[in-house]
Amino acid sequence: MKKERIDTVRLQNLAMGFWQSASLMSAIELGLFTAVSKGAGTATEISATIGISKRNADRLATVCHAMDLLRTGTDGRYHNASDVEKFLVKGEAGYAGPWMLFTKPRWEKFGGLTEYLRRPEETILGQYEGLTVDAARKMHEATYSVGMGAARRFVRQVDLSKRKKIIDLGGGSGAYSITAAKAHPHIEAVVFDLPPVAEVAREYIIEHGAASQVSAIGGDFTADGFPTDCDVAIMASNLPLYSQEIIAQVIRRTFEALVTGGEMHLIGETLHDDRSGPIGPALWGLAEAINGSTGMAHTEADCISYFEVAGFESVTAYEFIPGTLSRIVGTKPGG
Repeated sequence: MKKERIDTVRLQNLAMGFWQSASLMSAIELGLFTAVSKGAGTATEISATIGISKRNADRLATVCHAMDLLRTGTDGRYHNASDVEKFLVKGEAGYAGPWMLFTKPRWEKFGGLTEYLRRPEETILGQYEGLTVDAARKMHEATYSVGMGAARRFVRQVDLSKRKKIIDLGGGSGAYSITAAKAHPHIEAVVFDLPPVAEVAREYIIEHGAASQVSAIGGDFTADGFPTDCDVAIMASNLPLYSQEIIAQVIRRTFEALVTGGEMHLIGETLHDDRSGPIGPALWGLAEAINGSTGMAHTEADCISYFEVAGFESVTAYEFIPGTLSRIVGTKPGG
């Protein structure tokens, strides 16, 4: 039996992973993928389109090709990989460039991760303590595009036809509430988020012409009273921001606030039950060391337990976005 050869290649690639992140972000900022989509298929054409030298265009395109972001056809010309074409071409409906650049401000902070890990956690809200309206607006310019895509998926998956009122906990731009309202004209929805975020949510609600159905209330859902008479609760994409104790508390408070027969949907970045991955949820949990919060990564089993302890029945976990998000749902008995 041939002995396995062990070398450093895998470890080197991990250590240089930030080089790949930088290459992707620069390609987005320079408009490389938009240029390729519009027909720039060689280093010379890319150079002329995005305004960098031919040598640098070749360097960047070569790396993007090696990362399988660009591909070549039989004619040797570059074209975008299918996911790049769908999400990274500026001006197209699915453009998610701002979301891909969302983590760039944390670049230097991650370089100092060791020191952050040596510090004690600071607050429940972490980086969102003292959030301003301008900062909230910038944040949701990034999260809005992927949020709307996730919201459309939610509305396709979940039957809301007999539901009356949604509370959208930490609802951000209001993507889930707006999308649900558009699909179901009888539904009322309330985005319940920090006051600066609620102000930004109102802008998106007005932009989408949903103000007759959707409102936004400022508050901290870890501490403040909830809107009443809701029969659906949604808490999406903020799971790693909080500790096990806080998530369990929020789910318990949601249970108490819902009418009988109401349901809660927790859509979050969950780990496998053995905590072996996926890497995305694990990294979001680690980032909370930098953000100064008590947040962490949670497993699907953790979340199911929070629901069951709170009193929810028929608690079930569904795959929502493979490798990234799960949807855990439970029903308040008595309806």
